[in-house]
Amino acid sequence: MKILLAEDDNDMRRFLVKALQNAGYDVASFDNGLSAYNRLREEPFELLLTDIVMPEMDGIELARRATELDPDLKVMFITGFAAVALNPDSQAPKDAKVLSKPFHLRDLVNEVDKMMAA
Repeated sequence: MKILLAEDDNDMRRFLVKALQNAGYDVASFDNGLSAYNRLREEPFELLLTDIVMPEMDGIELARRATELDPDLKVMFITGFAAVALNPDSQAPKDAKVLSKPFHLRDLVNEVDKMMAA
């Protein structure tokens, strides 16, 4: 199962990659939305895990463009600002999951497992 991760915080990104790889996932990680989007155009992923607030292309725009490319792509947002993610005008994909920081890595892995099983 392949996960595309976009997170501009280096430490956070390293923790997430390690937790997901330990759980058996194949993870490609990027520090901005544009690079992640470009990678998605080259190969398919099952899940996009993205921070919302990032330079160049924010997570909501990334998710919108990514699901245009691949309507079956599952999306999970990681954010310190839950209200931003839940704004109905944001045009975020309807069934996207939102995980608010701070969270335990175990919670993240559980949520990812659930989404992948759905």
